[in-house]
Amino acid sequence: MWAGRNLVYLLRAGFDVWGVDQSADAIARVRRLASGLTPMTGPERFRVEGVEAMSFDDGSMDVVMSSAVLHFAHDEEHWWAMVREMWRVLKPGGLLFARLATTVGQSALRPLGGRRYIMPDGDERYLVDHELLEAATAQLGGTLLDPLKSTVVHEQRSMGTWVVRKGA
Repeated sequence: MWAGRNLVYLLRAGFDVWGVDQSADAIARVRRLASGLTPMTGPERFRVEGVEAMSFDDGSMDVVMSSAVLHFAHDEEHWWAMVREMWRVLKPGGLLFARLATTVGQSALRPLGGRRYIMPDGDERYLVDHELLEAATAQLGGTLLDPLKSTVVHEQRSMGTWVVRKGA
């Protein structure tokens, strides 16, 4: 929920929004932002917790949006824990939209092993490729709703979109 930029649009459009972040400061900022936009939005909707261990009920969300989160995974196990948890809270027929860093079009990456890389700007990230996202879609029993895409951003990183519908 980086700075709440998606939150502003979603709340103004009348969506029923919930969110998590492991940073108490980030959640405090988002709670203030949300209460200013829609005063009826209670603070309990925004929770300090990791994506890999959310307190939401199974199948409680129509849409799960993960924007620039998954590439902060520590390793493959952590990545899968986050993905499975997002999938768990998603209703049958629901939509997972993930924006995440990929290896696509990035020849200057320095591999560290286990899908961890040093990016051209010096940041270290857990990066995926389209093959992993296709395999994850199949393993989850989902259906791609949009072709996988990755956009190279100033030769520093590639940001991909992964849009999947959960089976009924």
